[in-house]
Amino acid sequence: MTDDQTYSGESLMMSGSTSRIAVLGAGIGGLTAAAALLRRGFQVDVYEQADELRESGAGLHLGSNGSRILHRMGLAGKLESSAVRSAALEVRAFDDGRVFMRQPMGRAWEAEHGAPYYTVQRADLLAMLATLVPERCLHLGRRCTGFAEDADGVRLSFERGPDAEADVLVGADGVHSVVRRAVAGPRTPVSSGNVAYRGVVPFDELPRLARDTMFVWAGPTSRLLAYPVASGRLLTFVAILPEDDEGAPESWSATGDVRTVSGALEGWEPAVRDIVAAIRTVGRWVLRDRAPLERWSTSRVTLLGDAAHPMLPHHGQGANQAIEDAAALALCLSQTPPGPHAFEQALRRYEIVRRPHTTRVQLGSRGSGSLKLRVPEPAGGRRPGSVLGSMVEDVAWIQSYDVEAVLANSQV
Repeated sequence: MTDDQTYSGESLMMSGSTSRIAVLGAGIGGLTAAAALLRRGFQVDVYEQADELRESGAGLHLGSNGSRILHRMGLAGKLESSAVRSAALEVRAFDDGRVFMRQPMGRAWEAEHGAPYYTVQRADLLAMLATLVPERCLHLGRRCTGFAEDADGVRLSFERGPDAEADVLVGADGVHSVVRRAVAGPRTPVSSGNVAYRGVVPFDELPRLARDTMFVWAGPTSRLLAYPVASGRLLTFVAILPEDDEGAPESWSATGDVRTVSGALEGWEPAVRDIVAAIRTVGRWVLRDRAPLERWSTSRVTLLGDAAHPMLPHHGQGANQAIEDAAALALCLSQTPPGPHAFEQALRRYEIVRRPHTTRVQLGSRGSGSLKLRVPEPAGGRRPGSVLGSMVEDVAWIQSYDVEAVLANSQV
Protein backbone atom coordinates (compact mmCIF):
# COMPACT_ATOMS: atom_id res chain seq x y z
CA MET A 1 0.00 0.00 0.00
CA THR A 2 1.49 3.34 -1.01
CA ASP A 3 1.07 6.57 0.92
CA ASP A 4 -1.08 7.98 -1.88
CA GLN A 5 -3.36 4.96 -1.75
CA THR A 6 -3.54 5.13 2.03
CA TYR A 7 -4.75 8.72 2.17
CA SER A 8 -6.36 9.35 -1.21
CA GLY A 9 -9.71 9.87 0.57
CA GLU A 10 -11.59 8.61 -2.48
CA SER A 11 -15.14 7.72 -2.12
CA LEU A 12 -15.66 4.45 -0.55
CA MET A 13 -16.24 7.00 2.21
CA MET A 14 -19.68 6.83 3.73
CA SER A 15 -21.58 10.10 4.04
CA GLY A 16 -18.57 12.08 2.85
CA SER A 17 -17.92 15.34 4.68
CA THR A 18 -21.33 15.27 6.43
CA SER A 19 -20.34 12.54 8.94
CA ARG A 20 -19.52 14.03 12.34
CA ILE A 21 -17.04 12.25 14.58
CA ALA A 22 -16.48 13.34 18.19
CA VAL A 23 -13.17 12.28 19.76
CA LEU A 24 -12.98 12.47 23.54
CA GLY A 25 -9.37 13.07 24.60
CA ALA A 26 -6.55 14.98 22.92
CA GLY A 27 -3.64 12.75 23.82
CA ILE A 28 -1.51 10.90 21.27
CA GLY A 29 -4.29 8.47 20.35
CA GLY A 30 -7.01 11.09 20.17
CA LEU A 31 -5.03 13.51 18.00
CA THR A 32 -3.87 10.72 15.70
CA ALA A 33 -7.47 9.62 15.28
CA ALA A 34 -8.57 13.17 14.55
CA ALA A 35 -5.82 13.65 11.98
CA ALA A 36 -6.55 10.31 10.27
CA LEU A 37 -10.29 11.02 10.12
CA LEU A 38 -9.79 14.56 8.81
CA ARG A 39 -7.58 13.24 6.03
CA ARG A 40 -10.41 10.97 4.99
CA GLY A 41 -12.89 13.81 4.80
CA PHE A 42 -14.82 13.49 8.05
CA GLN A 43 -15.91 16.37 10.24
CA VAL A 44 -14.06 15.95 13.53
CA ASP A 45 -14.35 17.62 16.93
CA VAL A 46 -11.87 16.78 19.68
CA TYR A 47 -12.93 17.45 23.27
CA GLU A 48 -10.18 17.64 25.89
CA GLN A 49 -10.73 18.18 29.61
CA ALA A 50 -7.43 20.05 30.12
CA ASP A 51 -7.20 23.74 29.30
CA GLU A 52 -4.15 23.17 27.11
CA LEU A 53 -2.53 20.38 25.14
CA ARG A 54 0.18 18.91 27.30
CA GLU A 55 2.14 15.71 27.87
CA SER A 56 4.70 14.72 30.46
CA GLY A 57 8.33 15.41 29.69
CA ALA A 58 9.19 11.71 29.56
CA GLY A 59 9.86 9.86 26.33
CA LEU A 60 8.36 6.92 24.51
CA HIS A 61 9.31 4.23 22.03
CA LEU A 62 7.84 4.75 18.58
CA GLY A 63 8.21 1.36 16.93
CA SER A 64 8.16 0.61 13.23
CA ASN A 65 4.45 -0.27 13.44
CA GLY A 66 3.69 3.24 14.71
CA SER A 67 6.21 5.24 12.71
CA ARG A 68 5.07 3.81 9.34
CA ILE A 69 1.61 5.27 10.00
CA LEU A 70 2.95 8.67 11.08
CA HIS A 71 5.22 8.78 8.03
CA ARG A 72 2.17 8.22 5.82
CA MET A 73 0.48 11.09 7.61
CA GLY A 74 3.30 13.43 6.64
CA LEU A 75 5.32 13.53 9.88
CA ALA A 76 8.54 11.91 8.62
CA GLY A 77 10.43 15.21 8.47
CA LYS A 78 9.38 16.29 11.96
CA LEU A 79 10.28 12.91 13.41
CA GLU A 80 13.69 12.94 11.77
CA SER A 81 14.41 16.39 13.19
CA SER A 82 13.42 15.85 16.83
CA ALA A 83 13.22 12.11 17.50
CA VAL A 84 16.23 9.78 17.70
CA ARG A 85 17.04 6.67 15.68
CA SER A 86 19.30 4.85 18.12
CA ALA A 87 22.16 2.90 16.60
CA ALA A 88 21.86 0.05 19.09
CA LEU A 89 20.37 -1.34 22.28
CA GLU A 90 22.88 -2.37 24.95
CA VAL A 91 22.28 -4.70 27.89
CA ARG A 92 24.76 -3.87 30.66
CA ALA A 93 25.72 -5.28 34.02
CA PHE A 94 24.28 -3.15 36.81
CA ASP A 95 27.41 -3.31 38.98
CA ASP A 96 30.37 -2.76 36.65
CA GLY A 97 28.82 -1.72 33.31
CA ARG A 98 29.98 -4.70 31.26
CA VAL A 99 28.16 -4.86 27.93
CA PHE A 100 26.56 -8.30 27.71
CA MET A 101 24.86 -7.77 24.36
CA ARG A 102 24.50 -5.06 21.73
CA GLN A 103 21.50 -5.30 19.39
CA PRO A 104 21.87 -3.23 16.19
CA MET A 105 18.99 -0.83 15.60
CA GLY A 106 18.99 2.15 13.23
CA ARG A 107 19.00 1.29 9.53
CA ALA A 108 19.23 -2.45 10.24
CA TRP A 109 15.96 -2.37 12.19
CA GLU A 110 14.26 -0.29 9.52
CA ALA A 111 15.37 -2.69 6.79
CA GLU A 112 13.96 -5.66 8.69
CA HIS A 113 10.65 -4.12 9.77
CA GLY A 114 9.94 -1.62 7.02
CA ALA A 115 10.00 1.63 8.99
CA PRO A 116 12.25 3.40 11.51
CA TYR A 117 12.35 2.83 15.24
CA TYR A 118 12.43 6.15 17.09
CA THR A 119 12.62 7.31 20.66
CA VAL A 120 10.83 10.62 21.09
CA GLN A 121 9.76 12.99 23.83
CA ARG A 122 6.02 12.72 24.43
CA ALA A 123 5.50 16.47 24.30
CA ASP A 124 7.33 16.64 20.96
CA LEU A 125 5.14 13.93 19.43
CA LEU A 126 1.97 15.57 20.73
CA ALA A 127 3.06 18.89 19.18
CA MET A 128 3.68 17.18 15.83
CA LEU A 129 0.23 15.62 15.84
CA ALA A 130 -1.36 18.93 16.78
CA THR A 131 -0.07 20.45 13.53
CA LEU A 132 -2.36 18.01 11.67
CA VAL A 133 -5.53 19.09 13.50
CA PRO A 134 -6.87 22.63 12.86
CA GLU A 135 -7.58 24.73 15.93
CA ARG A 136 -11.25 24.92 15.00
CA CYS A 137 -11.47 21.16 15.67
CA LEU A 138 -10.00 21.37 19.18
CA HIS A 139 -12.22 22.19 22.17
CA LEU A 140 -10.15 22.53 25.34
CA GLY A 141 -11.41 22.73 28.91
CA ARG A 142 -14.34 20.43 28.07
CA ARG A 143 -14.67 17.68 30.68
CA CYS A 144 -17.28 15.17 29.53
CA THR A 145 -19.78 14.20 32.21
CA GLY A 146 -21.78 11.72 30.14
CA PHE A 147 -23.35 10.92 26.82
CA ALA A 148 -26.56 9.49 25.40
CA GLU A 149 -26.79 7.38 22.26
CA ASP A 150 -29.81 6.74 20.08
CA ALA A 151 -30.57 5.72 16.50
CA ASP A 152 -29.79 9.22 15.24
CA GLY A 153 -26.43 9.78 16.92
CA VAL A 154 -24.71 10.64 20.19
CA ARG A 155 -25.24 13.66 22.47
CA LEU A 156 -22.36 14.60 24.79
CA SER A 157 -22.73 16.61 28.01
CA PHE A 158 -19.90 18.62 29.56
CA GLU A 159 -19.05 20.19 32.90
CA ARG A 160 -18.59 23.51 31.09
CA GLY A 161 -20.02 24.59 27.78
CA PRO A 162 -22.94 23.46 25.64
CA ASP A 163 -23.84 19.89 24.75
CA ALA A 164 -22.49 18.51 21.47
CA GLU A 165 -23.82 16.07 18.91
CA ALA A 166 -22.05 13.59 16.65
CA ASP A 167 -22.73 10.57 14.49
CA VAL A 168 -19.97 8.58 16.24
CA LEU A 169 -18.20 9.02 19.58
CA VAL A 170 -14.61 7.78 19.98
CA GLY A 171 -13.45 7.33 23.58
CA ALA A 172 -9.74 8.15 23.54
CA ASP A 173 -9.91 9.37 27.12
CA GLY A 174 -7.31 7.15 28.70
CA VAL A 175 -7.11 4.60 31.46
CA HIS A 176 -9.85 6.28 33.52
CA SER A 177 -12.15 6.50 30.49
CA VAL A 178 -15.68 7.81 30.98
CA VAL A 179 -16.63 6.16 27.70
CA ARG A 180 -15.26 2.73 28.65
CA ARG A 181 -17.29 2.63 31.86
CA ALA A 182 -20.44 3.24 29.86
CA VAL A 183 -19.59 0.78 27.07
CA ALA A 184 -17.95 -2.07 28.99
CA GLY A 185 -18.65 -1.43 32.67
CA PRO A 186 -16.10 -0.94 35.48
CA ARG A 187 -12.82 -2.78 35.34
CA THR A 188 -10.61 -3.58 38.34
CA PRO A 189 -6.94 -2.61 37.92
CA VAL A 190 -4.50 -5.54 37.87
CA SER A 191 -1.29 -4.85 39.77
CA SER A 192 2.04 -5.86 38.23
CA GLY A 193 3.87 -5.53 41.54
CA ASN A 194 6.09 -2.80 40.10
CA VAL A 195 6.25 0.97 39.93
CA ALA A 196 8.07 3.07 37.33
CA TYR A 197 10.03 6.18 38.26
CA ARG A 198 10.75 8.19 35.14
CA GLY A 199 11.99 11.50 33.87
CA VAL A 200 14.60 13.15 31.70
CA VAL A 201 18.12 14.41 32.34
CA PRO A 202 20.45 16.46 30.10
CA PHE A 203 23.07 14.49 28.19
CA ASP A 204 25.60 17.20 28.95
CA GLU A 205 25.75 15.76 32.48
CA LEU A 206 26.33 12.18 31.26
CA PRO A 207 29.88 11.95 29.89
CA ARG A 208 30.00 8.13 30.00
CA LEU A 209 26.99 7.45 27.75
CA ALA A 210 26.67 7.62 23.96
CA ARG A 211 23.83 9.79 22.68
CA ASP A 212 22.78 7.29 20.01
CA THR A 213 22.23 4.19 22.16
CA MET A 214 19.41 2.72 24.26
CA PHE A 215 20.45 1.07 27.52
CA VAL A 216 19.11 -1.56 29.91
CA TRP A 217 20.64 -2.38 33.30
CA ALA A 218 19.27 -5.29 35.37
CA GLY A 219 19.76 -5.39 39.12
CA PRO A 220 18.78 -7.75 41.95
CA THR A 221 15.20 -6.47 42.22
CA SER A 222 15.18 -3.45 39.90
CA ARG A 223 15.86 -2.47 36.32
CA LEU A 224 16.86 0.79 34.69
CA LEU A 225 16.05 1.62 31.07
CA ALA A 226 17.34 4.76 29.35
CA TYR A 227 17.17 6.15 25.84
CA PRO A 228 17.88 9.43 24.02
CA VAL A 229 15.17 11.91 22.99
CA ALA A 230 15.02 15.54 21.81
CA SER A 231 17.65 15.07 19.06
CA GLY A 232 20.01 13.53 21.61
CA ARG A 233 19.96 16.50 23.99
CA LEU A 234 18.07 14.61 26.70
CA LEU A 235 18.06 11.08 28.11
CA THR A 236 14.77 9.57 29.25
CA PHE A 237 15.18 7.13 32.14
CA VAL A 238 12.70 4.62 33.56
CA ALA A 239 13.56 2.83 36.80
CA ILE A 240 11.34 -0.23 37.36
CA LEU A 241 11.23 -0.89 41.11
CA PRO A 242 9.13 -3.17 43.33
CA GLU A 243 5.84 -1.51 44.24
CA ASP A 244 6.13 0.00 47.72
CA ASP A 245 2.56 1.26 48.24
CA GLU A 246 -0.28 -0.93 47.00
CA GLY A 247 -2.80 1.74 47.97
CA ALA A 248 -1.22 4.44 45.82
CA PRO A 249 -3.60 5.97 43.26
CA GLU A 250 -3.26 4.96 39.65
CA SER A 251 -1.89 8.13 38.10
CA TRP A 252 0.08 8.87 34.95
CA SER A 253 1.36 12.19 36.31
CA ALA A 254 2.09 11.61 40.01
CA THR A 255 5.34 13.00 41.42
CA GLY A 256 7.91 10.68 42.96
CA ASP A 257 10.79 11.09 45.39
CA VAL A 258 14.26 11.25 43.85
CA ARG A 259 15.65 9.66 47.01
CA THR A 260 13.67 6.49 46.30
CA VAL A 261 15.44 6.12 42.96
CA SER A 262 18.89 6.96 44.32
CA GLY A 263 18.43 4.48 47.16
CA ALA A 264 17.30 1.66 44.86
CA LEU A 265 20.23 2.22 42.47
CA GLU A 266 22.90 2.76 45.10
CA GLY A 267 26.11 0.93 44.24
CA TRP A 268 25.29 0.57 40.55
CA GLU A 269 27.88 1.28 37.86
CA PRO A 270 29.29 4.82 37.36
CA ALA A 271 27.13 5.64 34.31
CA VAL A 272 24.00 4.90 36.34
CA ARG A 273 25.29 7.04 39.18
CA ASP A 274 25.75 9.87 36.66
CA ILE A 275 22.07 9.55 35.69
CA VAL A 276 20.94 9.55 39.32
CA ALA A 277 23.07 12.61 40.12
CA ALA A 278 21.47 14.52 37.23
CA ILE A 279 17.85 13.86 38.30
CA ARG A 280 16.03 16.95 39.56
CA THR A 281 12.42 15.74 39.46
CA VAL A 282 10.89 12.32 38.87
CA GLY A 283 7.44 11.04 38.01
CA ARG A 284 5.92 7.99 39.70
CA TRP A 285 3.71 5.62 37.71
CA VAL A 286 2.21 2.58 39.45
CA LEU A 287 2.24 -0.16 36.82
CA ARG A 288 -1.24 -1.64 36.53
CA ASP A 289 -3.34 -2.76 33.60
CA ARG A 290 -6.75 -4.39 33.21
CA ALA A 291 -8.08 -7.64 31.82
CA PRO A 292 -8.81 -7.39 28.09
CA LEU A 293 -12.32 -6.17 27.31
CA GLU A 294 -14.94 -8.47 25.82
CA ARG A 295 -16.36 -5.58 23.79
CA TRP A 296 -15.27 -2.09 22.71
CA SER A 297 -18.25 -0.74 20.81
CA THR A 298 -21.95 -0.06 20.60
CA SER A 299 -23.75 1.03 17.44
CA ARG A 300 -22.23 4.52 17.50
CA VAL A 301 -19.61 4.53 20.25
CA THR A 302 -16.18 2.91 20.37
CA LEU A 303 -12.89 2.98 22.29
CA LEU A 304 -9.29 3.66 21.31
CA GLY A 305 -5.87 3.43 22.95
CA ASP A 306 -5.60 3.12 26.74
CA ALA A 307 -9.38 3.44 27.06
CA ALA A 308 -9.66 0.13 25.18
CA HIS A 309 -6.49 -1.71 26.19
CA PRO A 310 -4.34 -0.19 28.96
CA MET A 311 -1.08 -2.10 28.92
CA LEU A 312 2.16 -2.33 30.81
CA PRO A 313 5.15 -0.59 29.20
CA HIS A 314 7.42 -3.61 28.78
CA HIS A 315 6.78 -3.92 25.03
CA GLY A 316 6.97 -0.13 24.55
CA GLN A 317 3.67 -0.35 22.67
CA GLY A 318 1.10 1.81 24.47
CA ALA A 319 1.33 4.79 22.09
CA ASN A 320 1.96 2.59 19.06
CA GLN A 321 -1.21 0.57 19.58
CA ALA A 322 -3.21 3.79 19.96
CA ILE A 323 -1.76 5.03 16.66
CA GLU A 324 -2.69 1.74 14.99
CA ASP A 325 -6.21 2.00 16.43
CA ALA A 326 -6.57 5.49 14.99
CA ALA A 327 -5.50 4.47 11.50
CA ALA A 328 -7.71 1.38 11.56
CA LEU A 329 -10.77 3.27 12.78
CA ALA A 330 -10.45 5.94 10.08
CA LEU A 331 -10.03 3.28 7.41
CA CYS A 332 -13.01 1.22 8.62
CA LEU A 333 -15.28 4.27 8.70
CA SER A 334 -14.14 5.42 5.26
CA GLN A 335 -14.52 2.03 3.60
CA THR A 336 -18.04 1.24 4.79
CA PRO A 337 -20.70 1.85 2.13
CA PRO A 338 -23.50 4.26 3.09
CA GLY A 339 -26.59 2.71 4.65
CA PRO A 340 -28.85 2.81 7.71
CA HIS A 341 -26.41 0.68 9.76
CA ALA A 342 -23.16 1.95 8.25
CA PHE A 343 -21.63 3.29 11.47
CA GLU A 344 -22.45 0.12 13.39
CA GLN A 345 -20.91 -2.01 10.63
CA ALA A 346 -17.77 0.11 10.55
CA LEU A 347 -17.27 -0.04 14.32
CA ARG A 348 -17.88 -3.78 14.32
CA ARG A 349 -15.21 -4.27 11.67
CA TYR A 350 -12.79 -2.03 13.60
CA GLU A 351 -13.28 -4.08 16.74
CA ILE A 352 -13.06 -7.44 14.96
CA VAL A 353 -9.70 -6.49 13.45
CA ARG A 354 -8.19 -4.65 16.40
CA ARG A 355 -9.34 -6.40 19.58
CA PRO A 356 -7.59 -9.77 19.05
CA HIS A 357 -4.36 -8.03 18.05
CA THR A 358 -4.26 -5.59 20.98
CA THR A 359 -5.22 -8.37 23.39
CA ARG A 360 -2.20 -10.38 22.29
CA VAL A 361 0.08 -7.34 22.68
CA GLN A 362 -1.47 -6.40 26.02
CA LEU A 363 -1.11 -9.85 27.55
CA GLY A 364 2.35 -10.32 26.08
CA SER A 365 3.58 -7.13 27.72
CA ARG A 366 2.89 -8.52 31.18
CA GLY A 367 5.95 -10.74 31.32
CA SER A 368 8.23 -9.52 28.58
CA GLY A 369 10.86 -6.90 27.80
CA SER A 370 13.33 -6.08 30.54
CA LEU A 371 11.34 -8.23 33.00
CA LYS A 372 13.15 -11.22 31.49
CA LEU A 373 16.52 -9.89 32.57
CA ARG A 374 18.03 -11.04 35.83
CA VAL A 375 21.21 -10.35 37.76
CA PRO A 376 24.31 -12.02 36.23
CA GLU A 377 24.76 -15.57 37.47
CA PRO A 378 28.13 -17.03 38.44
CA ALA A 379 30.70 -17.76 35.76
CA GLY A 380 29.35 -20.25 33.25
CA GLY A 381 25.75 -19.38 34.11
CA ARG A 382 23.16 -17.69 31.94
CA ARG A 383 23.94 -14.02 31.30
CA PRO A 384 21.38 -11.25 30.78
CA GLY A 385 22.69 -10.73 27.27
CA SER A 386 21.57 -14.22 26.31
CA VAL A 387 17.98 -13.14 26.96
CA LEU A 388 18.13 -10.23 24.50
CA GLY A 389 17.41 -12.46 21.52
CA SER A 390 14.11 -13.58 23.03
CA MET A 391 13.29 -9.97 23.98
CA VAL A 392 13.73 -8.92 20.36
CA GLU A 393 11.75 -11.92 19.12
CA ASP A 394 8.88 -10.98 21.46
CA VAL A 395 8.40 -7.65 19.69
CA ALA A 396 9.51 -8.40 16.11
CA TRP A 397 6.06 -9.56 14.97
CA ILE A 398 4.53 -6.39 16.46
CA GLN A 399 7.05 -4.13 14.76
CA SER A 400 6.45 -5.64 11.31
CA TYR A 401 2.66 -5.37 11.59
CA ASP A 402 1.03 -2.95 9.13
CA VAL A 403 -2.56 -2.39 10.24
CA GLU A 404 -3.56 -0.56 7.06
CA ALA A 405 -2.24 -3.37 4.88
CA VAL A 406 -4.08 -5.92 7.06
CA LEU A 407 -7.34 -4.01 6.57
CA ALA A 408 -6.75 -3.56 2.86
CA ASN A 409 -6.44 -7.34 2.48
CA SER A 410 -9.13 -8.25 5.03
CA GLN A 411 -12.35 -9.99 4.06
CA VAL A 412 -14.05 -8.85 7.27
